[in-house]
Amino acid sequence: MGHQRLAGKRAIVTAAAQGIGRASALAMANEGATVFATDINADALADLNHDNIETFVLNVRDVQSVKDGIARAQPDVLFNCAGFVHHGTALDATDEDWDFAFDLNVRSMWRMMKAALPGMLERGGGSIVNMSSACSSVIGAPNRFIYGTTKAAVIGMTKSVALDYIKQGIRCNCICPGTVESPSWHDRVKALGEQVGSYEEAKKQFVERQPMGRVATADEIAALVVYLASDESGFTTGQPHVIDGGWSG
Repeated sequence: MGHQRLAGKRAIVTAAAQGIGRASALAMANEGATVFATDINADALADLNHDNIETFVLNVRDVQSVKDGIARAQPDVLFNCAGFVHHGTALDATDEDWDFAFDLNVRSMWRMMKAALPGMLERGGGSIVNMSSACSSVIGAPNRFIYGTTKAAVIGMTKSVALDYIKQGIRCNCICPGTVESPSWHDRVKALGEQVGSYEEAKKQFVERQPMGRVATADEIAALVVYLASDESGFTTGQPHVIDGGWSG
C-alpha cells in the first residue's frame, strides 16, 4: 500500500453518514487512520463499512453525547462536519432559525473542541478541521443570511483556537467549500426547483455560479481534510482553506 499518511492516528468525524463527512471518513480510513464515524442518524451509518472505521451515534447538540463520543474516540484528529443550510434573507430569518443554526453550525463545534482539546493537550498534539464555507466572511451568497453568518463565525472561532494552542502542538484550520455534490445539496436544488419551475433549472443556477462550470465532488473536499489532518500540513494553522472552483476568485 505504500506510506499511509494517517497511520497511527485516531480521527473522529461528525455528520459522517453522507456527503463530505462520509467521503472524509473513508478517505482518512484509507490513509491508515482509525476513524470513528459518527452521525445522529444510526440507519444512515449502517452501511459505512471499512476495516478502519467504527461507527456510533453522536448528537453534536447534546453535551453528554459529545463527551461520551470523544471519550470513546480519544482523537488526534477532529473533523467537525455537522451543519445545516438555512435559505433566506435577514428579513426571512426567525429567532428559532437563528438559534438552531448557531447551535448546530457553531456551538456544536465548540462543544466538540472543548471535549477533545484536553486529551490532545495531554498527548502533545492534534489537528482540528472545522467545516466553514466560501459563503462566510470570504464571500456573500444570495439567500444565505443565517448560514453565511454562522460560517463566518466558524472562521473566527478557528483562528482563536489555533492561536491559543499554537505552542502546544495543536493545529486548527477550517475548510471553505463552494457548492458540493451531496444529498443535502440535491435537497436544496429540489427546494429551489419548486420556486423556479424545475429541478434542472435549479441545478443550472447552482452550477452557473461556479466558474469551473461544475460543482465539487465530496472526494475533492475529503482530499483537503486528509491533508489538514496529516503531518504534511504541520506548518498550517488558523487558516480558512477556500476550495470553491474559483467562485470567490
